[in-house]
Parts: sequence; C-alpha cells; structure tokens
Amino acid sequence: MQKKPLDNAPCPIARSLARVGEPWSILILREAFYGASRFDDFQKQLGIAPNMLARRLETLVREDLLERRQYCERPPRFEYLLTARGREFRPVMLVLLAWGNRHFSPEGESVQLVDRHTGATVTPVLVDAATGHPITEADHMVMPGPAASERLRAKLHKSAAACAAATPNVPHAAGHI
Repeated sequence: MQKKPLDNAPCPIARSLARVGEPWSILILREAFYGASRFDDFQKQLGIAPNMLARRLETLVREDLLERRQYCERPPRFEYLLTARGREFRPVMLVLLAWGNRHFSPEGESVQLVDRHTGATVTPVLVDAATGHPITEADHMVMPGPAASERLRAKLHKSAAACAAATPNVPHAAGHI
C-alpha cells in the first residue's frame, strides 16, 4: 500500500503532522526551544545520525519552522533559528510535555513548566482566546469550516450523530475532538 501524502490533506491535523509529525522533527524543535541552534548542538543533544539530522533540518527550514542562517564564512557554518511559525509551535510542545508527564512518567516529572515570576509549577490548558474559557469536550466540538469538502461535512455530521446517541441530553452539531 502506498503512503498517502498528508501535505495537502483536507484535515489541518494531517497537514500539521506532515510538517512536524516525525519524532525527530519535534525533538529538534524542542532543542531549538531549549537554545540549540547549531548542527553539532542538535546532534550532541539528540544522538541523531548526521544524515537524518540534515534531512530533518532541511524539512523544518523548507516548512518555515526554522531559519538557516550562516554564522561563519570559512568554513561555511550555519545555525538554525526558530521562525515565527516555529515559535507558534511552543504551546503544542508545552501540552505534549504536560501530557507526557501525566501519562508516561511513572518515575516522576523530569521537566516541569513553571511560572517565571513565582516559580510555581503550572499546567497548560487550552482556552478560547475570545472568552478565556477552557476548551472542554463537554462545551466544544469541531464543525466543518468554509473550505470543508462534502465528504468531511458528512463525516463530521455522522460523528455528531454518534455523539448525540451516546449523550442524548447534550446538544451536538458536529464531531468531537
């Protein structure tokens, strides 16, 4: 079976995974958030093979998550810096960090998110930017957007119908996520 490219899939989750879904890519972005910027830094921190690192960096640059900038002319050397698009991935990283701590850290948290001013440990949550209310499964659902295909509209309608059957006292217009 041939692998279907996700770059232009109708789903924004699939399109995002086409850019950052490979584990090394996310780990490279993590290291960039931690301050790594040079090839040797990434390789040392991750223990990744040089050819694999070069491919992943090339992809992250092509997708405008990292910028490749020359810092030495002789020999030519480059650093890789987060772009605005790359910095916008930070909330995703923080939610992955919290989820991993909650579900896959039986030995305890090795990394924590803390308030810079108080030092208190914090837990990231998704909130609606307009209201500040937390986004919850009970109060929010996905709906077809203006560019949704008929197939996607039917899929989300079917998902909403299944949700409505499972929880008859809750209004449903589209799918759960």
